[in-house]
Amino acid sequence: MRQLLRFKYLLFLFLLATTVSFTSCDKEMNVSLENPNENMGIVVVDSMTINTSTFQLLNMPSAGTGTLLVGKSTQPKVGSLKSSSYFLVQLQTLVNDIPTNAVFDSVNLILRPNRARYFYGDTTKAQTIAVHRVTEEIVTKDITNAIDNYNTPIYVTGPTIFNDQKFNFDATALGTKTFNPTIRSLDSISVRLNQSFGQEIFDMVRANDINVTSNESFQQYLKGLVLVPGSQNTAILGLSDTLQMNVNYSYVGSDGFLKRGAKVISAGGKAYQYNNIEHDRTGTAYASLNTTNREISSTATNGEVFIQAGGGLVAKMTIPSLNEFMYEENLAVNKVELIVETAGNNYGFYPTPNQLMLLIANSNGVPISYVRVPFSNSIQQATFIPGNDSGINGRYVFNLIDYIKNVNRPEYRGTSLLLSTASPALFGTANGTMIATENGKPKIKLNIVYTKFK
Repeated sequence: MRQLLRFKYLLFLFLLATTVSFTSCDKEMNVSLENPNENMGIVVVDSMTINTSTFQLLNMPSAGTGTLLVGKSTQPKVGSLKSSSYFLVQLQTLVNDIPTNAVFDSVNLILRPNRARYFYGDTTKAQTIAVHRVTEEIVTKDITNAIDNYNTPIYVTGPTIFNDQKFNFDATALGTKTFNPTIRSLDSISVRLNQSFGQEIFDMVRANDINVTSNESFQQYLKGLVLVPGSQNTAILGLSDTLQMNVNYSYVGSDGFLKRGAKVISAGGKAYQYNNIEHDRTGTAYASLNTTNREISSTATNGEVFIQAGGGLVAKMTIPSLNEFMYEENLAVNKVELIVETAGNNYGFYPTPNQLMLLIANSNGVPISYVRVPFSNSIQQATFIPGNDSGINGRYVFNLIDYIKNVNRPEYRGTSLLLSTASPALFGTANGTMIATENGKPKIKLNIVYTKFK
């Protein structure tokens, strides 16, 4: 008798495994263990409607990412994304260490690729970067003290600078550089700046001018610099925030030989280095998206939904029947997966994000929480799974078992899911991807496996 029961138990597990691996629209299998009071069904559901739209995030912090994003990238379906980078500068030393017989030679700004040698766009064409003098004090903004904290995203925790902020700068560039962005082998980019600008700093140091006796005074004199891409640029580049500006001079040493030196000015204050992001979607299906009209349904874009870091484009998802489903009695959810297929890949000019995450947004579309790793406080990040040449799309897979069990709690009422590039790439890159489509709809599927007790 015991062996018979063991056999039937193993048969039950086999049937369960077979059903879970099967994919269909609301399939059900009843399994009986020869007890009329223990009748239950194993059900797989993958037919829930998911309403999807492309959505514009607001209040995207872009300071202190460690990367100066500079450039412009244009894709026919989604338009252009342009990034300029602002930063403070400070004297590396506050002493007059320039030899008395030295004469000023030149001033140049040295830029280097960031550690990841990041790029987004076509790097086969020459790129141009212009250096401008900022004429307005770069300051942070604190939205956490607002009367309505309902509009503060979860990722904003204090004063910062946002990607849509601009500060005035001199329209005439201090210097311009056009170069070939061989980003994998590029060592540095040297931009020669205005001669009189460098001479002025040189003379101030030599004279112990009040503007160079402290970095606070120096930053009142030189409020910062901004790197602006050329209008014909085709790529956004990631540059290191450990840049330096050299005020170069030469002098005759005590040995009678000509020597060279430099007064070094470095980046000052990571909290004040930020990237200003602008987009132009004119002539695309997303042209109507802006800070006031923040959402466009996938039905208006032939099922296409675009996600992009930096600019703050995410996929907004609502599942109308999910709440009602979870109110059903006598069921136990065993497994929940959200599968998102993408039309992109993780190589080439426009790499797909390595990871995506899910934000939980309130009725105003403001992110108030994250979908977390089950039984953990860690933010869940779905890693890109590449497709193949046989027509299999790349995809991201999320485990939503915790989310679905909490979806009917009061704090989840009126919320939606926002699919975005994972942090910190959301704030420091421009990577994007188009969600794949099938029959004019986004290829996003929610698979739920549950046991129903009768």
